[in-house]
Amino acid sequence: MHKILVILCLAASLLTACQSSPSGEAEADIRRVMDAQAEAWNRGDIETFLEGYAKSPDLLFASRGTFSRGWDPLLERYRVAYPEGNMGVLRFDDLEIHFLDETSAWVVGSWWLAMEDSAPHGVFTLIFKQTEVGWRIIHDHSSGVDLSVED
Repeated sequence: MHKILVILCLAASLLTACQSSPSGEAEADIRRVMDAQAEAWNRGDIETFLEGYAKSPDLLFASRGTFSRGWDPLLERYRVAYPEGNMGVLRFDDLEIHFLDETSAWVVGSWWLAMEDSAPHGVFTLIFKQTEVGWRIIHDHSSGVDLSVED
């Protein structure tokens, strides 16, 4: 009887773990969001880049020692920081996607921006949430350095 109880407990644990494990499709969806962001950035399209973020007043962006809350303030922050025509070429590398449950994940990676006179790069931690419009970033903590390109 004891062995049967142990086997039933193990089976229940495995079933619970399998139910809460996200599919490979969820990871692919998050990667597609980030790929779309890089493509939009490289076209100079800030608004489409920001579609990867939740359009929510609760969105939190932390960078350069400051916080920004909400999608609209983040849009304004990017418009000021990157005037049209001066956005460079963005790429994301070293992505690691870790799921907290079926509807939330945290992502770490690095970002690289090639510009005419500088090469800023850094690292980030993102929290993604599955929303009614797909996976979206609800928290972004990015840090980096700006290295001037030598002539």
